[in-house]
Amino acid sequence: MPYVNPHAVRAPYPENLRQWLSIERAAQSRDWLANCSLLNPLPTPLHPLPDLARQLGLAQLWVKDESQRSILGSFKALGAPVALVRQILERWPDQGLSAPGLFSGEYRARLKDFTVISATDGNHGRALAAAAQSIGCRCVIVLHAQVSLERELAIAAHDAHIVRIRGNYDQSVAEAARLATAYGWQAIADTSYAGYEQIPCDVMQGYGTLAAEVLEQSASQPAQPAFSHVLLQGGVGGLAAGVASYLWQFHGAARPRLLVVEPEQADCLYQSARAGHAARASGSVDSLMAGLACGAASPLAWRFLQPSIDCFVTIPDALAVDAMRRLAAGSAGDIPLVAGESGAAGLAGLSLMCQDVARRKAVHLDAHSRVLLINTEGATSPTVYQQLVGETAHSVLQRQQQWRQAPNAPG
Repeated sequence: MPYVNPHAVRAPYPENLRQWLSIERAAQSRDWLANCSLLNPLPTPLHPLPDLARQLGLAQLWVKDESQRSILGSFKALGAPVALVRQILERWPDQGLSAPGLFSGEYRARLKDFTVISATDGNHGRALAAAAQSIGCRCVIVLHAQVSLERELAIAAHDAHIVRIRGNYDQSVAEAARLATAYGWQAIADTSYAGYEQIPCDVMQGYGTLAAEVLEQSASQPAQPAFSHVLLQGGVGGLAAGVASYLWQFHGAARPRLLVVEPEQADCLYQSARAGHAARASGSVDSLMAGLACGAASPLAWRFLQPSIDCFVTIPDALAVDAMRRLAAGSAGDIPLVAGESGAAGLAGLSLMCQDVARRKAVHLDAHSRVLLINTEGATSPTVYQQLVGETAHSVLQRQQQWRQAPNAPG
């Protein structure tokens, strides 16, 4: 059953949170990312889905398509590069280094012996490896047993050294921290733990670019949000905290209702909401939604989520697969979209909430609601995508192109 958060508040964005995540620092991150060749230069698309909105009984439904963010296929390309650049600039403040110079590889000779390390379910590690490759430093990525060979090869293609462990994601995070200490490497993780907060904060700050684009594309005004509801994927909480904090600071007490969606068996944020503090998942953590298969909430992210998220929703894997297929299929009014297992989670959570009158009422979803989803990833594991959807991502993209060229295509 979805959990309505009794601690969510509607008030101006707190100053103690602004010291960590702010629109001003997000703007700096966005400026840096403008120099990153890994990223597409234009904002990712914001697509209306009018047919699906009608089916769900909503006024409007929109999806921000992060599968188009970069060649890496996910929103994670916004976080790891920012954290890596900030760490290098702060480590060598007197060397005359700059973000444009770092991204262009200008300082490769100086950085060839600098090593970064992180654990990953796939997308963060790939983004870090690609950023390290372009900047010219070394990269080590720790993978747990459930990460597919396909995702491993995609990371290794960026010259990263791969370390495999037998455990789960949380154990891979611990192993990456151990190796960083043992060899003097720099951990660039997207989750926080005791004594390690600033770098995950930098990662989350990079996600503010996504929120800034949404506000611009939707012509949102501080007192007049374009969206009444925003659904955010869970995981350790980094994406949700990065986007929620930006929207909260921009809109203040008028912010949209914010919902977090995560797998039933990897429900660390749901359990955190019930416990009143950062907690662990109640299930096995093993989920088809690989990017959300996390067992422990990030304590730093939880500082932002506890007062801002209105409802926590858990979904079965099967519902995510249904959502992947629905987005791929498209319709006369809805553009076909490639959404990976984690990317479709927001639609899965929304569908679950719209199936039941009591759930709709609990979060004020009705015929006037204007809802935003974020497709956080494309087919980052093409083989898995084809198995789950029943066609290749290439096939879906072909139909997307045909949809765009149809005489009566919207827009």
